[in-house]
Amino acid sequence: MKLPVYLDYQATTPVDPRVLETMLPYFSDDFGNAASRNHSFGWSAESAVTKAREQIASLIGASPKEIIFTSGSTEAINLAIKGTAQMYGSKGKHIITSLAEHKAVLDTCKHIEKLGFEVTYLKPDKAGRVGVEKVAEAIREDTILVALIWANNEVGTLNPIREIGALCHERDTLFFTDATQAVGKVAVDVEKDNVDMLCLSAHKIYGPKGTGAFYVRRRKPRVRLVAQIDGGGHERGMRSGTLNVPGIVGLGRACEICEAELEEEMARAAELRDYLEEKIRAELDMVHLNGHEKHHLPGNLNLSFSYVEGESLLMGMDDVAVSSGSACTSASLEPSHVLRSMDVGDDLAHSSIRFGIGRFTTKEEVDYAADKLIAAVKRLRQMSPLYEMALEGIDPSSVDWQGGH
Repeated sequence: MKLPVYLDYQATTPVDPRVLETMLPYFSDDFGNAASRNHSFGWSAESAVTKAREQIASLIGASPKEIIFTSGSTEAINLAIKGTAQMYGSKGKHIITSLAEHKAVLDTCKHIEKLGFEVTYLKPDKAGRVGVEKVAEAIREDTILVALIWANNEVGTLNPIREIGALCHERDTLFFTDATQAVGKVAVDVEKDNVDMLCLSAHKIYGPKGTGAFYVRRRKPRVRLVAQIDGGGHERGMRSGTLNVPGIVGLGRACEICEAELEEEMARAAELRDYLEEKIRAELDMVHLNGHEKHHLPGNLNLSFSYVEGESLLMGMDDVAVSSGSACTSASLEPSHVLRSMDVGDDLAHSSIRFGIGRFTTKEEVDYAADKLIAAVKRLRQMSPLYEMALEGIDPSSVDWQGGH
C-alpha cells in the first residue's frame, strides 16, 4: 500500500489507465481539428468525437445529438440556468433550486437574481433530500426552470429525480439536474427519469480534467437555450469553441467503462463504505451520519464526531486524503452550507469528515484510514473536558463557565 491514501473521490478521480491509453494518439498522431472538413486529419477527429457522443449518450439513455461538449459541469450549469433564463424570460422569471446545491448552481442563481429573476431556494430535510412535495408547493405559473442536484457532492444524498422530473413535465416546467456526482456511479436514464437538461464532468468518472458534457433534450419538449459563448456556432450553436478532442475521447471511453462496470462498481463501493462505517462505529461513540441512510451514493460516507474539531482531526490524518465539512474564509471558519441547510449544528458541521471511496480504493486503504481516524478522535477527545462531561451525563451547555461551576 502506498501512502498517502486517497479517499476523496467526490473531489476528483485519477484517470483510468484504459482512458489514458485511448486518449494518447489524439495528442500526436490524430491531432486534427474536428471542425476541419477538408482533409483526413479533421475527419479522423470528427469521427472520434462522434464516437464519444455515442458512448456518453449510451450511459445516460440519451441520443448522441443531445450531447453538447463543455469544459466541465460549471460551464454547463451556467449555460443551463442563464441560457434558460434568457430564452424563456418572457414566459416567466421564477426559478426553483435548493440550499444544498453545489456553489456553481447557487452562485449562478445569485447572478440571475441581479437580472430581475426570482429564485426560490428549497430547504432540504435533515438527510439532505428535497422531496417532490416541496417542489410541487413551490412551482408557479411563471416558473420556467427547476434546478436540483441528483447526488449531493458533500453528503451523497440522492434526490427523487424521476418523481421531480415527472412533476415538472406535468407543470410545463423545464427540469435541469446537476448529475456530476451521479453519472457513472448510479443508474441514470434521462428518458425514464424525465430530465430535460443534465451535466456531467469527466474528472469525476476517471476521465481528464477540463472536459464535460451537457445533455439538452431535443423533443418533448425541445429545449432551446441562449448561448453563453459565441464564436463559430459549434455544438448546435450552444457552445462555440474548438473541441478538446483528446479530452472528449477520454470522456467517451470513461463513460463506456462506467456503463460496462456500473453494477459491479456500485456493489463494491457500497461494501467498502459500509465496512468503513461499521469499523468506525465499533470503536467510537457519538458518531453522526450526515446524509440519507438509504438514498445515498455507494461510495460516499460523511460523518461528524462530537467533541472533535474537524481541522484538528484532519491534521491527525495527514497521510489520508479526505475532506472536512468546514472551509476557511478570509476572516472566519465557516461550516459547510450543505450541512447548515440540513440543520446540522455548527459544532458537528465543523467536525464532519467526508470519505470518498472509488474504483481504485482497496480494503487495506480503508483499514488504514479507519485506524488513523479512530486514533485521532480518541486522542483529541482525551484533551476535551466537554467529552468527559458528556460521558458523565452532564450537558456542557448547562455549565456556567464564567461562574466557575
